[in-house]
Amino acid sequence: MVESAYRGDASRVGWTTEADLLDGQRTDADAVADLIRSADSRIVLAEGPDGLLGSVLLTDEGEDAYIGMFAVRPGGQGRGVGSALLGEVERISRDELGRSFARMTVLVQRAELIAWYERRGYRRTGEREPFPYDDPRLGLPRRNDLVFEVLRKQLAP
Repeated sequence: MVESAYRGDASRVGWTTEADLLDGQRTDADAVADLIRSADSRIVLAEGPDGLLGSVLLTDEGEDAYIGMFAVRPGGQGRGVGSALLGEVERISRDELGRSFARMTVLVQRAELIAWYERRGYRRTGEREPFPYDDPRLGLPRRNDLVFEVLRKQLAP
């Protein structure tokens, strides 16, 4: 799911592709298995009659809940699955984990994706995190100016 939403030609069917920014893989089976085994992480799935529609990683970071690896099947994007999935991980963060804030990182070059999150209440913090150029397990950059911006949202009580 994550690979098809972010990388390669399959991802171009949807609007959330990173294919123009990065080649290679987005994650691998070992990394996902490590996340599943972690006591602080869970993967939330959205399923429909035709199978898996989307997935998102939710990690309890103590003060914040971290939302990452957010993916919706490319052919199903733009149909409300992402909004519903995001709403569910925000609910889990607030009601089950007791967190007041959700945090995520998005490549600054992904202006349309940042705008989508802003419409859902996320705010740009001005904080930046470097792209891990030295870790090919996360992709092979097609440019040398990649950087993540931190977005944050207060979760209503």
